[in-house]
Amino acid sequence: MTTVRVNGVALGIESFGEDDAPLVLLVGGTTMLSWPDALCEHLAAGGRRVVRYDLRDSGESTTTDPEAPAYTLRDLAADAAALAGALGRGPAHLAGIGVGGMVAQVAALDHPGAFSALTLVGTRAVAPGPPDDDLPDHDQAAMRRLVARPVPDWTDREAVAEFAAGGAEILGDDPVAARAIAARVWDRTSGTTPPIQMANQMGTVFSRLDCAPRWRERLPELEVPTLVVHGRRNRFFPVGNGEAIAREIPGARLLVLEEAATAIPPAAVREVTEAMFTVG
Repeated sequence: MTTVRVNGVALGIESFGEDDAPLVLLVGGTTMLSWPDALCEHLAAGGRRVVRYDLRDSGESTTTDPEAPAYTLRDLAADAAALAGALGRGPAHLAGIGVGGMVAQVAALDHPGAFSALTLVGTRAVAPGPPDDDLPDHDQAAMRRLVARPVPDWTDREAVAEFAAGGAEILGDDPVAARAIAARVWDRTSGTTPPIQMANQMGTVFSRLDCAPRWRERLPELEVPTLVVHGRRNRFFPVGNGEAIAREIPGARLLVLEEAATAIPPAAVREVTEAMFTVG
């Protein structure tokens, strides 16, 4: 673990593989732990330098005021491009998961020279809030169950981990894995105040960001090889969102993980890794 300073902020990063290997840059959704250790290790074993990083206001990255972020989605996209430039010897393969996939789309559109390939996992082509009429919204039954739960005591590591496990079960993910990841996130969070913990555990900062102007209509401009990965059982961003992205990016490949929801499960790590190698 270390930090790299770009665009006036420090971004927490973790590296796998040799420094002179082609770079794969993983945008977390919000913290780097959205990306499984096993996937990072498989990519590194295949001859890539893998760097996963925390978005602003999460993990080891600069944290200021998660309730009133003084930056936009495009600032996060610019961070990705600047980080790729600081770390690599050429364009990087950029991958984003969840809200990190939104950052990755905008980064590839706004900074095309910085990236050689794009992987988008469990995301959609519009900002938080109501989706376009042709895109499926969150599963409403699941969302009602999620928002009905009492928030945990954010100073209590075990309560936070249990809260994450319950949310994962509602969304169709592995609650045991979610509990372990939430505990790791809690351990590396800079404070226990609710805004900071919620920013790390739930990505609440992103819903407050200025995401204008729209970028969906620009997806046909993308010229880099693109892989779209989506879980068939994703209740947060149903699979129609990934299908739409794959249709609108020229030449994009769609990989639907039949038994996956929002997270990349261990059983799918090898398949996702191999698919990423096919695009760059």
